[in-house]
Amino acid sequence: VQLQASGGGLVQAGGSLRLSCAASGRTFSSYAVGWFRQAPGKERESVAAVSWSGGSTYYTNSVKGRFTISRDNAKNTVYLQMNSLKPEDTAVYYCAAGPLLTTMSESFRSWGQGTLVTVSS
Repeated sequence: VQLQASGGGLVQAGGSLRLSCAASGRTFSSYAVGWFRQAPGKERESVAAVSWSGGSTYYTNSVKGRFTISRDNAKNTVYLQMNSLKPEDTAVYYCAAGPLLTTMSESFRSWGQGTLVTVSS
């Protein structure tokens, strides 16, 4: 499966953005999808993930209550709604698909190209 992430941009603190991860391939609906981010000088971290059905989700503690992950398998797309953005959310955001709902990036086999989110204070 091939992934294309989009929706990044520059936003002020407290603002919102919605990232999209569009996939090609008929098997997309059988994969879990995760969003990861990497800030300058920092390691990549898991942000959120959703199961193949959308019925199970995961969020890292720092985004709980602010970010929402969802998917529309009919459109082969996963979304990350980001509200109440903070400067520390600034990073390149990547989506990835894999067989398991997990925070471990090694489990995700297909990766999108990344989209930059910049939150100004």
